[in-house]
Amino acid sequence: MPTPYDVPAQAFINKLAKYVKENIDQVAPPQWAPYVKTGAYALQQPQNPNWWFTRCASLLRKTYMKGPIGVERLRAQYGGRKDRGTRLEQVRRGGGSNIRKIFQQLESAELIENVKGQGRVLTSGGRRLLDTIATELKKELERKTPELTKY
Repeated sequence: MPTPYDVPAQAFINKLAKYVKENIDQVAPPQWAPYVKTGAYALQQPQNPNWWFTRCASLLRKTYMKGPIGVERLRAQYGGRKDRGTRLEQVRRGGGSNIRKIFQQLESAELIENVKGQGRVLTSGGRRLLDTIATELKKELERKTPELTKY
């Protein structure tokens, strides 16, 4: 059975974000989501109006790949370079509030659970969901490109 390791990350995240938006009622962007930047390094808020669901899908995939994982490590991974004009750029961490709120929503949907002192991990239902999406995506890719069946 294919896993998220076996499919392209961007295609997997897009498909999972669409699934989360349509089928999981507990995950919804808060009222402040259209106005917030994703970190101190960002110049503007995200241009994609569905960025909340894309970030949610990305967090699910990262938790699958690297879990147990905490908010601080994810802030470092979602960080970027801050443009400081003529001075040298410096690395800044991503915003932690949106990561925490998404984790709380995913916990209420019972896809992720908090392990005391270690971070968040996927539940069996969350792992099953990601494996199912990866299987569907791999079948779609194999229909488009038959050479992929040997992988």
